[in-house]
Amino acid sequence: MARTPLSLKARAIALLAQREHSRAELRRKLLSIERRSRAAAQAGSHAAPEDAAEAADITEAAVDALLDSLAAAGYLDETRFVESRLHVRAGRFGIQRIEQELAQHGLKLDAQQRALLRETELERAREVWLKRFGPEPERGATEQARQSRFLLARGFSAELVRRLLRG
Repeated sequence: MARTPLSLKARAIALLAQREHSRAELRRKLLSIERRSRAAAQAGSHAAPEDAAEAADITEAAVDALLDSLAAAGYLDETRFVESRLHVRAGRFGIQRIEQELAQHGLKLDAQQRALLRETELERAREVWLKRFGPEPERGATEQARQSRFLLARGFSAELVRRLLRG
């Protein structure tokens, strides 16, 4: 017995029920889903390439309209997405890494969020460092270089890493 495929709106709400998504991320996922379902439907037919291009334009317009309606209904909220990312990432990453990840979604931190992260960055870096290297980290030059690379890769600033490893 074949299941009927979910509508585009149902798929979008299902994705949003799992976690918050940015508009760009949800758009990309929905377009991918639609393209796969159209490709499967067209596999048996012999449609002209012009028809496929026109269908792609219609699909993009439908997805954009759906995203607008989801945002208007409060299902899709980029402020909530930023707060969710901060909640998930702040304990493990520095401000540079968090800002880079948000930039990939076309979003930025507001001034208040950035200030709060800067205030707690040394404390968060210390927690990450101690969790990874233990309460008595080694102090050799090669070991400190390794610890420094680890913290830098986590998005903590070079100045902060120097202060942490000196202190």
